[in-house]
This record gives sequence, structure tokens and C-alpha cells, in this order.
Amino acid sequence: MISRSEVDRLLSEDVPAGDLTTDALGIGNNPGRMTFTARFDMVLAGLDVATKMMDGLAVTIQAHDGDRLVAGTPILEARGSAADLHRAWKAAQTLLEILSGIASATRAVVEAARPVPVATTRKTVPGARDLSQLAVRAGGGILHRRGLSETILVFAEHRLFLAGESLASIAARLRRSQPEKAIAIEVGTIDEAVEAATCGFDVVQLEKFTPDALEELFGLLPPRGQRARLAAAGGIDPTNAAAYVAAGADLIVTSWPYTARPRDVAVRMFAG
Repeated sequence: MISRSEVDRLLSEDVPAGDLTTDALGIGNNPGRMTFTARFDMVLAGLDVATKMMDGLAVTIQAHDGDRLVAGTPILEARGSAADLHRAWKAAQTLLEILSGIASATRAVVEAARPVPVATTRKTVPGARDLSQLAVRAGGGILHRRGLSETILVFAEHRLFLAGESLASIAARLRRSQPEKAIAIEVGTIDEAVEAATCGFDVVQLEKFTPDALEELFGLLPPRGQRARLAAAGGIDPTNAAAYVAAGADLIVTSWPYTARPRDVAVRMFAG
């Protein structure tokens, strides 16, 4: 849920001290309306936030987050004063375009990876995580981790400070200190993955393993339910997600949707 204060912050970036052009022309009180329409096929995201930007306008919602829209599908119509229309116009349009791009990209990976879930990382633009992850959920993805305070994931950079402590010892240490949390570790080799998957971790994140390497690892492990879950991560997109699933991944982890191109939203404004 995006707070009212966050919506106000988004608007204030574009309208920090009023709309100079509309004020100078003296048209702020004139009535009008605007329509938002999908210009091309897309998965919609960000509609609730966009409508919150339209305070003072009468908004008719014509679609919902997560909907797959074909080109020309109406999204919303807003009626009110020219001042309120212009205040919301570009900020709301841009937000919908960027978040719908992320949602559309997420949906593409989700469809390629079915039935394995797709989780996106915390590698968002700083300050935009809530919005980006909102779009991921609209696209059918789940969140790998919202931030460092939420989950336990041991990287090689953590192990540098553990003086060669074994993986089993690290798992036991974490189980004692955080007994109610699932614990995960990222590994870069098949040997480490075999050790981590059988010594007490809940999830083993396979950093930049190829599908062939994952398939080899899968053949060395006990059956599911007797070892950690395998999360394939690094460079995964719609072109290769299915290969990782076929090789044995229990979870796909990706940052790819965050770099998606925005999906165009056509806006038309009318006087009267």
C-alpha cells in the first residue's frame, strides 16, 4: 500500500510550487476531462497510485492492476478543473507507463517459468522499491526480499568475515540466533551447492549457474523434501527461465523486470 504522504511526494516532484503555465494562462478553473488508454498490449500496474494523484477529480476506473490489456483498452477517465487535470496528468501517466512495463516484463518471466514461482530481488532504484515491487505483484511475481531486515541470505561477502567457518556451522549458528526464520545462502559452485543443500539451509541460491550446471547439481542431491530448495539466480529472463525450470529449479530469482521498457499509455484531454 502506497501512503498518502508518498503520493504527495511524487506529485511535489512535478508540481513543487504550482503549475506556472496553467496559472499564467488563467485557465485553471475551466472544466475538462482526460482519458487514459493502453497504446499497446500491456499488463497494467500502478492504477491505485495514479488515481490517488487525481485528488479533486471525478475518476472512473475502467481496468485493474494485473489486467492484461490489448491496445486501445480504456484505463480510466477523469473529470474536473483544468488545474487539477494538468496537475495529475504527466505524473500519473509516467507512473503507469513505468510500472506497467515492470508488470508486463514480470508476467513474461512468470509465464515462461510456470509452474515454478518467480521472485524479484531488492535491486530497485533507491526510493522506488515499494512502487517497483507493487508492479511485480501485479505481474504475478513474488518478492524475494524487500530488504536486509526481512530475510536471512548469506553471501560470500558475509563469509569473508567468518574465518573459513564451515557451511554446516554457519547454518547451525543462524538456526540458534534466528530460529523462526528461513535461512538461505548463495553459492557459486556445484560442490558448495551440494554441501549447502544438505547441511541445514532452507534455500540455496545458485548464482549465475547455467541450466546445465543446475541439472548436474540436481542429479547429485536427495529428492525434494530431503534437502534445501534450489533458487536459480542471475541473468534469468523469459528466454531462459523454462530451461532453469526443466533443470530442476524450485524458484526463479531475477532482477530483469526492473529494467523493462515502459509501456505507453495514451492520454487525451478535452475541454468542457
